[in-house]
Amino acid sequence: MSNFDLVIQLFLQLTVILTTCRIVTILGRRYLGQTDVVCEMIAGVMLGPSLLGLIAPDFQQWLFPKLPIITAVGLKIPNPSMSILYAISQIGLVIYMFLIGLEFNTKLLKHHIRSASLLSAAGIITPFILGAIASFWFYHNGDFFQPKVMPWSAALYLGASMTITAFPMLARILYERGLAQTRFGTLALGAASVDDGVAWCLLAIVLASVKNSLSIAILAIGGGICYVLFAIFLGQPLLKAFTRMTKREGVNRQTLTLMLIILMFCAWFTDVTGIYAIFGAFVLGAVTPRQEFAQQIRQYTEFLTTSFLLPIFFVFSGLNTQIGLVNTPTLWGVTLLIIAIAILGKGVACMLAAKLAGENWRESATIGALMNARGLMELIILNIGLEQGIITPTLFTIMVIMAVITTLMASPLIAFFLHGTSYEKYSN
Repeated sequence: MSNFDLVIQLFLQLTVILTTCRIVTILGRRYLGQTDVVCEMIAGVMLGPSLLGLIAPDFQQWLFPKLPIITAVGLKIPNPSMSILYAISQIGLVIYMFLIGLEFNTKLLKHHIRSASLLSAAGIITPFILGAIASFWFYHNGDFFQPKVMPWSAALYLGASMTITAFPMLARILYERGLAQTRFGTLALGAASVDDGVAWCLLAIVLASVKNSLSIAILAIGGGICYVLFAIFLGQPLLKAFTRMTKREGVNRQTLTLMLIILMFCAWFTDVTGIYAIFGAFVLGAVTPRQEFAQQIRQYTEFLTTSFLLPIFFVFSGLNTQIGLVNTPTLWGVTLLIIAIAILGKGVACMLAAKLAGENWRESATIGALMNARGLMELIILNIGLEQGIITPTLFTIMVIMAVITTLMASPLIAFFLHGTSYEKYSN
């Protein structure tokens, strides 16, 4: 394909993605009470092989090609169309997570560090143990893990998959409902960021064992710790220069460009180390000066990011979902078991931990519903496991169904738990 052909296809892909997201979002918000982010995830699944691929498989493959291109001499090369779409989606996700970091109330979190730590521990330990126990049964009963994967690696991987939280989706749900600045919203964001960081470190260990390379795990864990420490103790004081620049002349083109350069570098560094770009972006946003600088940065970047770039990320991830692989009563039984383990290990455990930390039952249940949503972060870790030869397509599909159901549960449960409380005014 020439560059001109790629551009033509890209424009049509973006047209279909944005149109589908808008239609599904309007219907989902009106009739299902779902937030934009959940509707965009559903739109992605609809545009993939699970729906569009069944109705019009040739058109779906032509519009979103997964198969490689065969050259005139018979050489197979990856189709660049989806690579371009993936790159655009990552840019949108990184900018959005930086904006979420700007909203993150670090002062409020400091006052509730005990509660956040307790919530985070419950969200890690309980689902990890339940997932690890289930993995031993899966390992010896059925085609769920690839033959080269050792039992302990399978336990680590499934435990990490159960531990993951839909951090970008959780952040956007809180933001859309005006809950990001509330106490329990801050607790949920803080605990979710730690949970996902631990999950990615566990994944790095699994990849290291599969590839027989300890350096992968060391780079991810060591690089992540160094990045956070640098951001807090050195980056935060240096970034205060933006406050002085804003007071003199506001956020101009040079200031915005410099901020984007720093953001892209942080995303690159955390991607290279193996802990994923969104954490680099989120941490940078969390240590960036607030007040006028943060407000102007949001004004310049927020609308285009949330309305154009971010839906591409959710749709791209949904394109990899193929629900039709679960086609026997036994597999559906396994799927129900996985869903039950997920809800018990994450939702119920985090709800009880929040209650133990001093929240009332309504807020505790809301936190449990938020933490229980896996969303597309789960799809990312599942895609990595599939591509790296850890899990089979069967287990991949089962885990995707679990991620979709736990995410769909979140918005209605949050609306139910918060109805009639003092937080109802934030639910617009």
